[in-house]
Amino acid sequence: MKKETLYFDTSVPSAFYDERSKERRDATVIFWKEVLPDYQGYISEITIEELMDTKDETLRIKLMKLIKGFKVLKTNEEIRYLAKVYIEKGIFPERYIDDALHVSITSFYEISYLVSWNFKHLVKVKTRKLVNLVNILEGFREIEIVSPQEL
Repeated sequence: MKKETLYFDTSVPSAFYDERSKERRDATVIFWKEVLPDYQGYISEITIEELMDTKDETLRIKLMKLIKGFKVLKTNEEIRYLAKVYIEKGIFPERYIDDALHVSITSFYEISYLVSWNFKHLVKVKTRKLVNLVNILEGFREIEIVSPQEL
């Protein structure tokens, strides 16, 4: 049986080593070890670029090892177009283009879940509803945007 698919924005692998929020870190570690094996995980070039911006070299190396087994999804014109539509419709501010791209990558590749700890822009009922409305109007299927604790 084919595993359901997950796409990770940068917040999830980053939380695995985040000392600032013990509760979120512990939830991420549990998710990584107990839940993730039941799914097929994906990241994108954007996720990698954001993780590579980590200033602490030791942490950057740990993060890159953590995501090593994930398939990397490429960005294309259709993905950039869909992200632009999300911005034009007011779902994401223009300065948060990467959030819009994470969502459009998930939609384009028909990934079941976008997993994020970003409650400000992504993991919100309003965002889910508006994203899926745009997706339907633009010919894409609906997606779920969830925190690791929801799976």
